[in-house]
Amino acid sequence: MAEILSQKEIDSLLAGVSQESGASESERSSPQKKDNRDISVFDFRLPHRLSKNQLRTLHTVHESFGETFGSYLVGRLQSTVSVQVTSVDQLFYSEYVLSIASPSSLYVFRIKESDALAILEISPELVLAMVARLLGGTAEPEKKSRTITKIEQSIVQGVIEKALVTLQKAWKTISPLTFEFTRYESEGEFAQIAPASEIVLVVSFEVLIGDNTYLMNLCFPTFALDDVLAKIHTQHFSGVESLSKSSNASKYILTNLEQTKIPVQGVLGLTSISLKDLIELSEGDVITTQVPVTGEVELVIGEKNKLLGKPGVSNNRYSIKITRMHLNNDNGAQK
Repeated sequence: MAEILSQKEIDSLLAGVSQESGASESERSSPQKKDNRDISVFDFRLPHRLSKNQLRTLHTVHESFGETFGSYLVGRLQSTVSVQVTSVDQLFYSEYVLSIASPSSLYVFRIKESDALAILEISPELVLAMVARLLGGTAEPEKKSRTITKIEQSIVQGVIEKALVTLQKAWKTISPLTFEFTRYESEGEFAQIAPASEIVLVVSFEVLIGDNTYLMNLCFPTFALDDVLAKIHTQHFSGVESLSKSSNASKYILTNLEQTKIPVQGVLGLTSISLKDLIELSEGDVITTQVPVTGEVELVIGEKNKLLGKPGVSNNRYSIKITRMHLNNDNGAQK
């Protein structure tokens, strides 16, 4: 038989319940303690197949590619060119296809060692700028993006093949790979180098030609690089030089250049006389030139007129005090 509570016991129980409810309301009304731990979002749909060390190494490899390819473009386009890596990401191939503009310029190439395909994506504006420069025009961007014609594709194909050769040399610091151009596509849906759910490595570049900026991307399917990526260990990887080593090498080269000797001539003046006058010259004769006594003489460095100065004596030696730059840089002395 259940125990019957007295009225006093019932009142005490009700009082306890009211106190607990009041405490819970005060807890809800009081501000919660802040959690100082860093919280990062993790997408379980996107497994990270590449570690941070691998991504850093790949970033360095493609920085080397950008520097070499940029130097090549300087010579071909006769303009200031800079190719810099902006990001190295891993994402689904379907996401990469959605990011491709329409129309675009996709150069599909084969990785012979794995028989897989990869993409060199160049914005149409960059292709048209290169075509204009190669034909002797200016690299002014077109107002509207358009599909690249067959003739324009033929003009820049040599540049694309050179880019793949340069990329191949950059990857050689990790593993010898052979890249071979296969075909051109203008739409991302037709490239199809991997299944939609496959993880791909996307390296983004910023190409600066003159004052204009263009975009360029490289897309590698990760399954094609499994054997290569397994070799990458930053702690044991010495094939790729760090930026500090590169800067040390630049200082070493600059030091050697500073010690290089070049011929410098001070041209006091030029004139012409007849052969008869030359034969009859004797001690004490005066030969007049086009340079007045108080005028400036030319300094020829190498074979170019670079500087102007005034002759004099310093520490009991004939000297020339430089006054200004020479406006005429024609080869040889000005006659």
